[in-house]
Amino acid sequence: MLPIAVSVALLAACGGAADNSLEGRADDGSLTIGIRFDQPGLAQRRIDGKFVGFDVDVAKYIAGQLGVDEKKITWVEARSADREKMIVSGAVDFVVATYSITDKRKQQVAFAGPYFETGQGVLVRYTEQEITGPDSLNGKNLCSVTGSTSAQKVESDFAKGVKLVEYGQYSDCVTALLAGNVDAVTTDEVILAGFAAANPELLKVVGPKFSTERYGVGLPKDDLKGRADVNAAINKMISSGEWAKSFSRNIGESGVEVPKPPQVTEQ
Repeated sequence: MLPIAVSVALLAACGGAADNSLEGRADDGSLTIGIRFDQPGLAQRRIDGKFVGFDVDVAKYIAGQLGVDEKKITWVEARSADREKMIVSGAVDFVVATYSITDKRKQQVAFAGPYFETGQGVLVRYTEQEITGPDSLNGKNLCSVTGSTSAQKVESDFAKGVKLVEYGQYSDCVTALLAGNVDAVTTDEVILAGFAAANPELLKVVGPKFSTERYGVGLPKDDLKGRADVNAAINKMISSGEWAKSFSRNIGESGVEVPKPPQVTEQ
């Protein structure tokens, strides 16, 4: 028989491991989820404090499948530059924040999904005539957010003479665009479409999509059970029809057609 002190220590260790997993935290009845606060149609904090959007619906659905009511969710803003450290530090249980799956990010975190696929685009003022896509940005001021690789991709692949400008949030880039302080904004087309839909007489998306972005749910790297549970939730959201309903409700007004759901491939 093990000494009592050793038994208590082992039980504490086992309990701690469970508590640090997504399953363990969900069993406590609440979750802390990282989302964006500034992306119309995807994840936005309204004036009344309510969080709405497609990413928010995905996060709520996952939480529900884990047995956590949406009233027990604490929403935390996950800016592009902060997502990995928020996951690694345990500040959030998972992140649903237009978070593209990349090999570099996989060195620090794990991904479930993808739950959505899109491509990079360019947003300009509605009256803009010169900018028609990424290859017409030479000499122009192009805005993206700190921690994103979108602007660098334009510079390396399409317009080496572009002038890159970074802000902390996409909403800051859009404000700068409307004020005439930058000439264009680049990130994923579905994000830009949300801003264009919110300002249809002032903004437009130009040119074709020029990359493939797969949005995943960011999780701690070693939580294999958590990743499997989230994958199962995403698959159920798709098969139940809730995925398409949410997309149509949140992004349909932007003119973007409901796409074919992605295949969940991150295992």
